[in-house]
Amino acid sequence: MKYYSSVLAAALVSVGLTSASWAQEDTIKIGVLHSLSGTMAISETTLKDTVLMMVEQQNAKGGLLGKKIEAVVVDPASDWPLFAEKARELISVNGVDAIFGCWTSVSRKSVLPVIEELNGLLFYPVQYEGEESSKNVIYTGAAPNQQAIPAVDYMAEELGVEKWALLGTDYVYPRTTNNILDAYLKGKGVAEGDIFVNYTPFGHSDWSKIVADVKALGADGKKVGVVSTINGDANIGFYKELAAAGISAEEIPVIAFSVGEEELAGLDTTNLVGHLAAWNYFQSAENDTNKAFIDEWHKFTENDKRVTNDPMEATVIGFNAWVKAVEKAGTTDTDPVLDAIVGVEVPNLTGGMAKVLPNHHLTKPVLIGEIRADGQFDIVSQTDEVAGDAWTDFLPESAKLDSDWPGKKCGMWNTETNSCVQEKSNY
Repeated sequence: MKYYSSVLAAALVSVGLTSASWAQEDTIKIGVLHSLSGTMAISETTLKDTVLMMVEQQNAKGGLLGKKIEAVVVDPASDWPLFAEKARELISVNGVDAIFGCWTSVSRKSVLPVIEELNGLLFYPVQYEGEESSKNVIYTGAAPNQQAIPAVDYMAEELGVEKWALLGTDYVYPRTTNNILDAYLKGKGVAEGDIFVNYTPFGHSDWSKIVADVKALGADGKKVGVVSTINGDANIGFYKELAAAGISAEEIPVIAFSVGEEELAGLDTTNLVGHLAAWNYFQSAENDTNKAFIDEWHKFTENDKRVTNDPMEATVIGFNAWVKAVEKAGTTDTDPVLDAIVGVEVPNLTGGMAKVLPNHHLTKPVLIGEIRADGQFDIVSQTDEVAGDAWTDFLPESAKLDSDWPGKKCGMWNTETNSCVQEKSNY
């Protein structure tokens, strides 16, 4: 009898070990699709780290649906077609249930056909040009009405700007955003001759003529303002040239949409002090939620000098909304999660709540920050939460479009014909 008891005990131990091993392997996988090399690594590596921190914290709470979350990290290497290949690999080979990733609009648009074909789920955490709504994307960054339009209103109403220089890097986000701003300003009565638009390639360094053209705009005594969608290290040369030309932030203020704490960290901010940026979050936001997040970030990175920024907040909001939707749906399958996520509310880091809307965008406050010498921002303006608009009201072809995924199952709903233009996103 003792022999059989021993055999039974050994068998139970064996089963227990097998079950424990199986439970460890049976994880919920998510993909992290951010450039860890190439020109975008300086910005995107931080977002990879943010996802890993959120996974660690969620697992410490017991995981999700009784399972641990496993992050599968890949490197699309700032190569836009490679983003699509890596997205396909994450879904088809690694079997991830959601992807957190992309930065530039061209990388997102590269991924869109893949995730729609495979019915994947992408959380996109960066401000963008709008004019898009995919069933398979939750846009946690700002649409133009949550950044660009309020920024222009601030410059006109608070700074008295009457003439506009719209300066951008030559790719889809600046061009589309500036098309919207051009139409918006003209609708406000700004003359065509009072709007100067210019595009430069990535890494542009010779700003002397462009800055001279901007300065010349004010020859008639009207106040000039610059709206900058300049990306990357081209900003360094641009601000240096403004200073070299003797142009102060008071004389010609610049408001940037792609300059945040991460870009300012380690830079000489001498030439940037007093200029502005428009985001939905700044590290300098004073509230308990943000303080706790910053403390957690420094603990996770083991580096008190690592800054936080807007795309990080958008990543946190997206991750927490996904967790809440999965818990609500009781599954990680894409369609039930998408049904569950609309209406989900999670805390933002500025003291309010972010709500997922039927158009797969969020409610977000709009913040204007003034650059300080220490690379942080003084928040000079903050709105209540604004609902993100997938289709701008200021372009005629877009003004008639709505996006309503749970109701009409359509991201391009024509309100004049009451019909769906197309279900696939507008690549």
